[in-house]
Amino acid sequence: MNRAFPLLLTAAVLLLAAPVRAQQASWEIEARDATGTVTYDLATGLATGTNGIVVRYNGIVLTADAATVNKTTGEAVADGNVRVQSGEMLWTGEHIRYNFLNRTLQSESFRAGKSPVFVGGERVTGDLTNAVYTATNAFLTLDDFERPFFKVRARRLVIEPGKRFVAHGATLYAGAVPVFYLPYFSQRQDANRPAILVKPGYDSRFGGYLLGSYGWRWGQAVDARLHADYRAQRGFAGGPDLDLHLGQWGEAMLRYYYLNDDEPEPDLNGQPFAEDRQRLDFTWFARPFTNTTFKARVGYASDEGVRREFFEGEHRRDPQPNTFVEARHFWDNFALSARAQPRVNDFFNSVERLPEVRLAGFRQSIGATPLFYESDSSAGYYHRRFSETNVIPGLDYEAARADTFHQILLPHACFGWLNVTPRVGGRLSYYSEAEGPGAVTQEETRAILHTGVETSVKATRTWVGTRSDLLQVDGLRHIVEPSLNYAYIPRPGTRPNELPQFDYELPALHLQPLTAPDFNAIDTLDAQNVLRLGLRHRLQTKRDGRIEEFLYWDVFTDWRLDREPGQETWNDLWSEVKFKPRAWLTFDAMNRFDTRDGAMRLAYHALTLQPNTRWHWRGAYLYLRDDFSPAATAWGAGEESAVSTLYFRLNENWGARLSHYYDLRQHELREHGYALYRDFRSWTGALSLRFREDRFGQNEYSIGFSLSLKALPRYEVGEDTVLRDVLLTE
Repeated sequence: MNRAFPLLLTAAVLLLAAPVRAQQASWEIEARDATGTVTYDLATGLATGTNGIVVRYNGIVLTADAATVNKTTGEAVADGNVRVQSGEMLWTGEHIRYNFLNRTLQSESFRAGKSPVFVGGERVTGDLTNAVYTATNAFLTLDDFERPFFKVRARRLVIEPGKRFVAHGATLYAGAVPVFYLPYFSQRQDANRPAILVKPGYDSRFGGYLLGSYGWRWGQAVDARLHADYRAQRGFAGGPDLDLHLGQWGEAMLRYYYLNDDEPEPDLNGQPFAEDRQRLDFTWFARPFTNTTFKARVGYASDEGVRREFFEGEHRRDPQPNTFVEARHFWDNFALSARAQPRVNDFFNSVERLPEVRLAGFRQSIGATPLFYESDSSAGYYHRRFSETNVIPGLDYEAARADTFHQILLPHACFGWLNVTPRVGGRLSYYSEAEGPGAVTQEETRAILHTGVETSVKATRTWVGTRSDLLQVDGLRHIVEPSLNYAYIPRPGTRPNELPQFDYELPALHLQPLTAPDFNAIDTLDAQNVLRLGLRHRLQTKRDGRIEEFLYWDVFTDWRLDREPGQETWNDLWSEVKFKPRAWLTFDAMNRFDTRDGAMRLAYHALTLQPNTRWHWRGAYLYLRDDFSPAATAWGAGEESAVSTLYFRLNENWGARLSHYYDLRQHELREHGYALYRDFRSWTGALSLRFREDRFGQNEYSIGFSLSLKALPRYEVGEDTVLRDVLLTE
C-alpha cells in the first residue's frame, strides 16, 4: 500500500503536466534556412529570428525576414516579406503584428486572399475569434497579379475569412480608369460567378444595350442576383434571380424578369405584343425523406415572343416549358406519384392534369416462379386546352380517366444463346363523358389485350492480335445483336376516335416504341399486328489502356402484318451510326428511310474534329422531308441545311470562332457569327458578331462584348467553341 502511493502520485503529476508540455510543444520556431538564426531569452520568453524565421502554432504558419515572438502572450511582430497562413486565408505584408492566441492581426500595408478573390490595402486590424477584419483604403480583385487590371477600391473593406469581402464606398477600376461607383459591394469567397457582371453590345432589334447584374448572398439559405438592363430601342428591364438552399427541403430557383417594351415586336398575326412583358421561371427539387421526392416547375411568359427575343438560349433549349408540381414515393418494386399540371400560358396547346395519380410497378419476379410482372395505373381529371391564338376557337374539352395496365413476362434463355421473352397483358380504361365546347365523346369503358414475344441473340468474337495505327486499333471485339419483337393487339371495341385524346402520339423524328409501358400514348391505342426487326453492331478496341467503342450501328424497321388505313406494310427504316476512327475524330449519322417510295425522310450527318487544343471543327448536314400528310404524327414543313463551327487558337493570347448556318433549299446564308477572344491574364474577353435573317425575312445583326474570369468562368470549358452563338444567346 505504501509502495503504491508514490507510484500513483507520480502518475498524477505526469498526467497534470502533460497538457502543459503539449501546449509548449505546439510552438515550433526555427530558422527558414541555414543563413537564419533564432535566439531565446528565457527570462522574458521572447524568441527572436533574423535572416529568415518560421513560426508554427496551432495550424497557423508565420514566415518573415525577421520576427520577435512572445510565447507567453502569443504576440509576434514580423518585418520583411511577412506571410501568415491561417486556414485557407493567406496574409502578406512588410510589417505585421499578429497574436497566435487570440488571432488578432494588425498591418500597415497588406495583401490577403484565397483564390479567386484577393484583397490589399494600407491598414488592417481584426480579430479572427470574431472572424472579422477591417481594412482602410483597400482594394478587392479577382486578378491574381501584383498590379491587377480590374479591381474595386474601397474606403473601408470588411473581411470575413472563408465567407466574404464587403466593400463600403467602392469604385470599380479598369486599370487607372474609374468605371462606376457603388456605395456597397459584397463578394463571396465560395462564389462560382463574380458579384458584378456587365455586358455591353448592340443589336439591330434593341439598339445599343448594357446588361448588368449584381449578386450577393443572404445568410446561408439564399443566393441572389439582381439584373438591371437597358436597351436603347426597348427601354429598361430587369428582375431578381434567387437560388434557395432549403436544407432537407432541397434546392429551389426563381427567375423573374420584367420590361416595359417601348417597341414590341409583332406576333404571328402581325399585331404587336403588349408593352408590359414578363417571364417567370421557378424550379424546385427536394428529397426530404428516404425514397420520397418533390418536384415543381413553373414556366410563365406574358406572350410567346418574350423568351424568343430576350432569352434566346432558353428558348432554343426548351421552347414550351411545362408547369407542374409532383410528389413521388418509391418502394423496392413500386412508385406512387401525384401530379398537378395546370396551364399558365394561354398561347400554347396543353393538357391540364388536375390532378393525376399514378402507380407504377417495376419489372419484378413473382415469388419463386420464372414469371415477371410489371404494371402502370393512373387516374385523373384532364382538360385539353388549345392555344387561344388559334384561328378556330372553342375546341377545348375535359373528362375524367382511369387506366390500368398489367403484364406478365416469361424470360428464358434457350440453348445458352437465344433469349426469348413471351408476354401477355391487359389494359382497362374508363372515360367519363367529355364536357366543354369541343366535347364529342360519351362515357366509355375500353378493354385491350396486349400480347407478344421478344427474341434476341448476342454474339461476340475477339481478335486480340489485330492492330491498326490508322484507326488506333489495339485488339478488336465485335458484338452483334439481332432482335425480333412481335406485338399483337386485337381490335378493341372502342376506337380512338370515340375517346377524348389526352395522351396521344406527337410528331417525332425517331420511330415510336412498339410496346407498353414504353409506348404511353394510351388514348390512341388501336389494333396492332407488328413485327419489329432490329440489328445492332458494336466494334470495340483498347485505347490508352481502356476499352472504347469506336463503331456503333443500330438499324431497325417494322413489318406490319395487318395494316391499318393509311399505313404501309413496311414502316420507315431507321439507322443510327456513331463512328470514332480516332480519339479526336467522330462521325454521327441518323437516317430515316421511306421504304414505300425509296426516299429519305430524315438524314442527319455530323463530323467533329478535335485533334488538339489549338483548333476544333464541327460540321453537320440536316435533311428533313416535308410531311403534310393528314396523320397526327406529321411534322409539317421540312428543311435542308448545313452548319459549321470552327474554333482556332491563333496564339497564346488570341483565338477566334466562326459559325455558319446555310439554308440549302433557299441557297442562302441564314445565320453566321464570329467571335474574337483575347487572354487578359486572369480574364478572357470575347468580341462577338452575328448576322442572320429573322422570322419576318429581315436582316438582323448584333455585336457584344463579354468578359469571363478564368477562376469563375461564365461558360464550361469548350462550351463556347462548339455551340453556335452561346455568347449572344444567354
